[in-house]
Amino acid sequence: MARCASWLYLNMPSAQTIIPYIIGVLLLSTPMLTAQEVDNKAFDLMLRGLLDASVDPVDVKTVHQQLNEVELLDAREWDEYAVSHLPNARYVGYDDFSMDRLKDIDKDTEVVVYCSVGYRSERIGEQLEAAGYSNVRNLYGGIFEWSNAGFPLQSPSGDEVKRLHAYGAVWGIWVDGDQVEKVYSKDE
Repeated sequence: MARCASWLYLNMPSAQTIIPYIIGVLLLSTPMLTAQEVDNKAFDLMLRGLLDASVDPVDVKTVHQQLNEVELLDAREWDEYAVSHLPNARYVGYDDFSMDRLKDIDKDTEVVVYCSVGYRSERIGEQLEAAGYSNVRNLYGGIFEWSNAGFPLQSPSGDEVKRLHAYGAVWGIWVDGDQVEKVYSKDE
C-alpha cells in the first residue's frame, strides 16, 4: 500500500498540468454548439454542458440588431417576467406553457425563445418546432447574457428597468451585478 502511495505521489501530475487536461476533456465531452459564445468563459463552458443545440442558438448581439424583426417569447415563469423581460417580449411561460398563447403567430415567423440561460427556452423551442414552427431560435445565454451585454430590459408596463430576476442564488452568479439589480423569489 505504501509503495502504491509513493508511486502515485511521484507520478501524479501537478495541478498546473492536470487542470488544463481536465478542462480539455470537459470541452471535448460537451456538445458543441454553433459558433455561439458569451464573454464570460466560465458561463460559456457551463452553457455548453447544459444546452444541446436541439434548437438553433442565436447570440444576443444578433437579436439586439434584429429586435423589431423577430417575435420574442419569454419562457420563464410569470414572477420572473414581471420583474423584467426583453423589449416587447411575449410571456409564454414554461410550467404553464400552452400553444394557445401563440395562435396569432404565423408558423413561418422568425421566433426567438429565451429564458434565464437557455435551457427552458430550448425545451419550449423543441415544442414549437414539433408543432410546425419553421424559424425558431434559442437565445444563447438567455436574458442573463442579454443583461450582461448591457442591453435594455423592460417592465410589463413598458418602462426600461435595471432589475432582473436571477432565478436563484446559484444561477444568479451568472448575472453581472454591475449592470442590474438581482431580484430573487420571496421564498428564497
